[in-house]
Amino acid sequence: MLRCLVQDYSKKWEEVLTTAEFAYNSMVNRSTGKSPFSIVFTKISNLALDVAVLPKCKSLPASQFTAQYSRMLEDVHTQLNNANQKYKAAANLHKRQVLFKVGDLIMERLRRERFAPGTYTKLSRRKLGPVPIVAKINDNAYTVELPTGYNTSPTFNVSDIWPYHPPDDTIQIISSSESSSSSAGED
Repeated sequence: MLRCLVQDYSKKWEEVLTTAEFAYNSMVNRSTGKSPFSIVFTKISNLALDVAVLPKCKSLPASQFTAQYSRMLEDVHTQLNNANQKYKAAANLHKRQVLFKVGDLIMERLRRERFAPGTYTKLSRRKLGPVPIVAKINDNAYTVELPTGYNTSPTFNVSDIWPYHPPDDTIQIISSSESSSSSAGED
């Protein structure tokens, strides 16, 4: 992201880089709700300027700084939005859309963190089921009816759930090419 900003200002990249770093560290992150500066130093930075409320400056250097700082904030915001869109597109490539209804029988995968401490082994059952879906929280999370003895949350992400397909009740017919050439009773 910063590389893209610096390329636009190749002659003054030192000034732009420090301003961009300050802008990035002062902006509130959407996920955490806090700025990186406030997370690291446990307080809001003392130097943060809110250029939207600055009065019209009569000083030329001050007005140039506020204009440059405003442009930098807009550039950083644009770069972050572009990066987020790329991350979203990459994540959605591997996302599978499967919808279930309440009452459907499913197989669920138990991840290692779902087991009680000390009970997980390499030979533990990984899939559990068939179990019915009790409630649908949203298209991405479902609550299931766990068998007794499982001390874990009954809510599962759709990535850990597969539809249950019962085994076929058809009779298996062995063809003559698969059967033994010896008759019954022969050695």
